[in-house]
Amino acid sequence: MTQVKIENVTKRIRGNTVLESITMEMHSGKVYGLQGVNGSGKTMLMRIIVGLIRTTKGSVSIDGKELGKDVDFPESIGFLLENPAFLGRYSGLENLKLLAGIKNKISAEQIQEVLEIVGLDAQDKKKYRKYSLGMKQRLGIAAAIMEEPDIIILDEPTNALDEKGVALVKKLILQQKKRGALIIVSCHDIDILQEISDEIFKLEAGKVTEHFFL
Repeated sequence: MTQVKIENVTKRIRGNTVLESITMEMHSGKVYGLQGVNGSGKTMLMRIIVGLIRTTKGSVSIDGKELGKDVDFPESIGFLLENPAFLGRYSGLENLKLLAGIKNKISAEQIQEVLEIVGLDAQDKKKYRKYSLGMKQRLGIAAAIMEEPDIIILDEPTNALDEKGVALVKKLILQQKKRGALIIVSCHDIDILQEISDEIFKLEAGKVTEHFFL
């Protein structure tokens, strides 16, 4: 059972308060939606949970281990933050193989499978720099889910995707939830967010203004 506990998190950058007194508790097997306009603090909060940025005040704990104190990063996490970035001279398959080589948890066959799952051709030799925006987004999602991590964070995963791609993302998120993952998703489309989420936190100007269950 994975638990993410966010307690009174405040983040200030150059004197500006980006997040203020954020408190949340999240558990495995659920999808948590983050709703808010650009600049509301969604992506900053995700970066903090991933461990890429430290808080100014407050704490984030993963299964009782505090980020920046007990551990530097969550032990089992996959994420897509803002625009995915890969090595332009390699294909999608080659890029994922490089990433998978860090932990050596999955096989080449499993990498090919996840590419097919997100709607990409594992045999396609096209270099990443020639990918369309939609293909880049699909590859970013593949990277986030390929090792079946305990925590999955997806920042605007439906960006640049057509209707078929959006339906695929919703299906993948619900499959990962069924597997038992703890999933945090931000999305501009409130209808999509309500369709996939168990709980939604609404952020405005770095504060949680609403929290509702679905």
